[in-house]
Amino acid sequence: MLIVFKPNIPALNRSNLHRCLQHHGLSRLPKDENERPKKRFKDYAIGYIHIDITELLTDTGKQYLFVAIDRATKYLYIELYEHMTMEHAVQFLRNLTKDCVFKITHILTDNGAQFTYKLLAEHLQPDRVPPFTNVCNTLGIEHRTTQFRHPWTNGQVEITNKIIKQATTKKYHYANFEELKQHLMTFLLYYNYQRPLKSLKLKIPWELVQKWYDEKPSLFKEDPSLKIAGLNT
Repeated sequence: MLIVFKPNIPALNRSNLHRCLQHHGLSRLPKDENERPKKRFKDYAIGYIHIDITELLTDTGKQYLFVAIDRATKYLYIELYEHMTMEHAVQFLRNLTKDCVFKITHILTDNGAQFTYKLLAEHLQPDRVPPFTNVCNTLGIEHRTTQFRHPWTNGQVEITNKIIKQATTKKYHYANFEELKQHLMTFLLYYNYQRPLKSLKLKIPWELVQKWYDEKPSLFKEDPSLKIAGLNT
């Protein structure tokens, strides 16, 4: 006959168990050696823009939202299109540069066909410059693209896409393109001029834009205060 002796261990409540694990150095799970370390974005002055395209749905079908966000201030610019083509990407870029009171120095996009030829056998046409990059060159903007299979390098604008969807299509119903467009413009004004952001230590994007102008006006095309609607407009 096999006799098994069980030690008389009192039941441990949650607090006692935690102290017991701490005593044996087991209060936390060991770190995964293969875990990819998180890297902070390199700090840039105002004018480094992340651009992406995301789909939004209405009763009439898919719409395509072009989204641009400044890395330093989180200033946001968006436009809604019924299609996403190279021509629309170029139009969006030109409108963006006209809208921004600051000088755009860098633009980061993914490798989509609207922005680059990298997914279209670029090696077969090495001398062709994509229209989007060509406009960037003309405007003195450095166009950069994300690394293949590294979508998180453009994560800042992808997070913004989720915020926009949570405030619009995931919460409200839109019968058509115009309804969605009008609500997006309302959200854009709220985001840029009224919404404190945790990533900005509860400052508003436009507040930081003005702060950058006060400290480094050479990075701007015009005084941001001239763009605020007020008594003199």
